[in-house]
Amino acid sequence: MKTAKKVIALLIALVLICGTFAACGGNDTPDDGKYKIGIIQQMEHAALDAATQGFMDAVKAELGEENVEFDLQNGQGDPNTCSTIANQFVSNNVDLIMANATLALQAAAAATDTIPVLGTSITEYGVALDLKDFNGTVGGNVSGTSDLAPLDKQADMIKIWVPDAETVGLLYCSKEPNSKYQVDVVKTELEEDGLTVTMYPFTDSNDLSQICTTAAENSDVIYVPTDNTVAENTGIIDNICEPAGVPVIAGEEGICSGCGIATLSISY
Repeated sequence: MKTAKKVIALLIALVLICGTFAACGGNDTPDDGKYKIGIIQQMEHAALDAATQGFMDAVKAELGEENVEFDLQNGQGDPNTCSTIANQFVSNNVDLIMANATLALQAAAAATDTIPVLGTSITEYGVALDLKDFNGTVGGNVSGTSDLAPLDKQADMIKIWVPDAETVGLLYCSKEPNSKYQVDVVKTELEEDGLTVTMYPFTDSNDLSQICTTAAENSDVIYVPTDNTVAENTGIIDNICEPAGVPVIAGEEGICSGCGIATLSISY
C-alpha cells in the first residue's frame, strides 16, 4: 500500500511538471523515504542530455531534492543494454522509469506493465511501440512527451533556405523507426512540390561516412530528421557536406549546431 501511495504521489507531481499523466488523489510526500526514479538514456548527445537534465531539474523542483533519488544509466545506443538496465530497475522496484529516446522506451515498456514509464525524446509513440491505429493515448503504464516537430514546416524550410534546390537527399539511420517515419512525411511534402527526393539510409556510424558522401555528391541539399545516430555523429556529416557546399537542414537544434544551417525545433 505504501508503494502504491508513493507512485500516485509521484504521478501527481509529474502532472504539474509535464501534464502527461491523469491520476487521482493521494499523499504528496513519500511514506518511506525518497522516490526512486530510474532513468534510461539511450545514448549521450546534446539533445538527450538536455532532456534528461530538464526532467531531473523539474522533478527536484517539484518534489524537493532531498525527496528523490535518481539512477541514471546510459544505454550506449544498444537495445540489449537498454533492456538489461530496464530489467534491473524492475528488480530494484523503482517508483518510476524515465525512458529517454525510442530504444529506452521500448525496453522499459517490455520490462514492466506495472511500474509507471514516462517517455521523452520520442517522436511518435505509435511507431516506437508498434501500436496499430494509435490515437495519441498509449494506455497502460506508459505515458510521456513527444519531440515531433511540424514536419511540413521543416520541409518548407528547404524551399525557403535553398530555393534553387532541385534534388534533396534524406539521410537517416534505418535502425531508428521514428527517423524513417519523419523522412517518409518530408519526402511526401517535397515531392508534392515537384522536388526530386532520394532516401539515403545508413545502418550505423560505420557506414554513415560512405552514405553521406554519396548523398552529398547527388543532392543540392540534405535533410536529416531528429535521429540519435546522426546527433552522435554530426562531425562526420559536417566534414563531408561543408567542403562539398551542400547545406543540411536539420530536425533539431543539436544536430543543426553540429552540421546544419537551419532547423525548426523544440527546446530539449
